[in-house]
Amino acid sequence: MPHLAPTSASTVLAAGTDTVDPSGPVSQLVIAALIGIVVIIVLITWLKIHPFIALTVGAVGVGIGAGLAPDKAVTSFGVGFGATMTSVGILVGLGSMFGKMLVDSGAADRVVDTLVRKSSKAALPWTMALIGALIGLPMFFEVGLVLLIPIIVLVAKRSDVPIMKIAVPALVGLSTMHAFVPPHPGPLVAISTVGANLGTTLAFGIVLAIPVIILAGPVFARFAARWVDIPAPDLFGSRGSDPAHEGREARRGPATQDTASLPNGKSDFTRVISEPRSPSFAVALIGILLPVVLMLAQAIREATMPDAAGAWVSLLDFLGSPMVAIGLAALYAIVFFAIGGGMDRSAVSRSLESALPPVAGVLLIVGAGGGFKQVLIDTGIGGVIADAVKDSGISVLLVAWVVSALVRVATGSATVATVTAAGIMAPIAQDLSSPVVSLLVLAIGAGSVFLSHVNDAGFWLVKGYLNTTVGQTFKTWTVLECLISVFGLLGVLLAGVFIR
Repeated sequence: MPHLAPTSASTVLAAGTDTVDPSGPVSQLVIAALIGIVVIIVLITWLKIHPFIALTVGAVGVGIGAGLAPDKAVTSFGVGFGATMTSVGILVGLGSMFGKMLVDSGAADRVVDTLVRKSSKAALPWTMALIGALIGLPMFFEVGLVLLIPIIVLVAKRSDVPIMKIAVPALVGLSTMHAFVPPHPGPLVAISTVGANLGTTLAFGIVLAIPVIILAGPVFARFAARWVDIPAPDLFGSRGSDPAHEGREARRGPATQDTASLPNGKSDFTRVISEPRSPSFAVALIGILLPVVLMLAQAIREATMPDAAGAWVSLLDFLGSPMVAIGLAALYAIVFFAIGGGMDRSAVSRSLESALPPVAGVLLIVGAGGGFKQVLIDTGIGGVIADAVKDSGISVLLVAWVVSALVRVATGSATVATVTAAGIMAPIAQDLSSPVVSLLVLAIGAGSVFLSHVNDAGFWLVKGYLNTTVGQTFKTWTVLECLISVFGLLGVLLAGVFIR
């Protein structure tokens, strides 16, 4: 189990940089840090202040309270904000554009329709878990949820399978990818903050996600269907009430005769329709997997042939760098998704423009988390935390999970939990090996989804879409989030036994 090696009294700024002296006595640093974190939580949960403002106020307050001059505290926050936005902001922006093109072109619909059509009734829960994971790979959780809900309801109605056997695996696939796998903002900011290798973290995250999705998805869905036996809601009885209806209408092609079939082999009805145009399944799948394959290939080369040289190494390292890999995926979507979906230049332009405003708040929160991290480092608080964890003898991975889970339960935000925990754990990561730092990111991600309850917007989204009561939502959504978190932690701790 990874533990900290002995550290000096000073705090490491970042890998390869100078050290800094604490800005005050240990007691002052500890009190300032605790008050700052409490202030952040109170501002978010009680006063309902936007997390960006809460993190900014809390971070600067911690700096001043720990003994930094006010101007130095502001400067420290700005440095951390800028560094985080440099490494994360571009990736989030490109990833958001790719996700929007995936939806607007119909590529996401094509992936879902193809997989559902080829599944038997018994295999549907497993198929929905796969769909949730594939959709969750490039998309923000809220966007993926809006896309999946009509599919969940329609499949449940037509297949006569209890809706919880359909909904739970899909939601687990979506949420697990959001917690563990970049390019989601949470894992990205944690990777940037603690200095983890993105390719290694991506590989570990995918390996960890597979058993977590199986256990918390199709396996747990059997119990959830017994605990909450409800009919599929009538939210999407007509295409006009489908959240993706507008995009489909814009891509509608010539009328064709179609026999709609169900996964259990029954024929539903024959209809004459004009189906929306969309890219082929192969084109859609290539686009989704392109950045993953490029980044994984670079990580595998780095792990197996670290001393390799030559033009191919330079090319692979270039293509596998996160900004290039995700940028290529975005360009691929602009060309091939647009052609397959029948989108003209103005439609592509509108899609790309509309992709950025929804992530503005996320980017500000992520940047503020980076600023908070830098204040903790520059004040010396990070060194105090590192020494406390080292002396406790507790696994660093468990500490990271606990910190992230506590912030998650208090604030209801997975993103705030991730950026706060990553900032607190960043100085500790300096004494860990690169593979263990990647596990640290996954431990933080696992904690960030723990115990979703009434202060989490996702709780109310799921309740509203599936038409469950508060109690039923606790039995399904809250439990599955806890299972993702706990199984993720167990997987990380198990890996920590073998990875040093």
